[in-house]
Amino acid sequence: MNKTVHLAVYDTLADWETGHATAELARRGYRVVTTGPTTEPVTTVAGVRVLPEIALADLSPEDSALLILPGADLWLEGEALAPFADAARRFTEAGVPVAAICGATVGLARAGLLDDRAHTGAAPYVLGLSGYAGGELYRDADAVCDRDVITAGPTDPEAFAREIFRRLGVFGPEVLDAWFRLFAHSDADAYETVAAAG
Repeated sequence: MNKTVHLAVYDTLADWETGHATAELARRGYRVVTTGPTTEPVTTVAGVRVLPEIALADLSPEDSALLILPGADLWLEGEALAPFADAARRFTEAGVPVAAICGATVGLARAGLLDDRAHTGAAPYVLGLSGYAGGELYRDADAVCDRDVITAGPTDPEAFAREIFRRLGVFGPEVLDAWFRLFAHSDADAYETVAAAG
């Protein structure tokens, strides 16, 4: 089983959206590899500089268990990140899952990847700005997974992580439920189950 996950990084990346997912995956034996437009540094919305390990041109679905696309202002400001949506299409065509949150869902919608899949995002009208044809498949949910595409809105990084963990089989149902209750709802009763899972 491939234990490499690719995290897309680009200017204006929303720092808070993927931390739960990537940290837990790394703790569970996955290698998280950052993938940028090039290998030049990018700067997140918080001003954190990230040096991508590989360029998008060198990204191959065959080398990955998952592609994670964080939100970023650039998703709503033109076509600069369209190549990442194209990469998402290559991944889904190869049967490798893609997880998109916040503005990245708009990029997937613009590329037609949400026209025939149940999905969610920041709000229906935000996705509607893309001109996509999948509006009837929008779900008012914290996160949705349909045929290897995970989507979530900007306020649901824990649900985003939950669906990633579910899709990759990182946790069994009981631990997954406890993890989500602990991190999304501060349910102290869930701590013992999560801690026992290592």
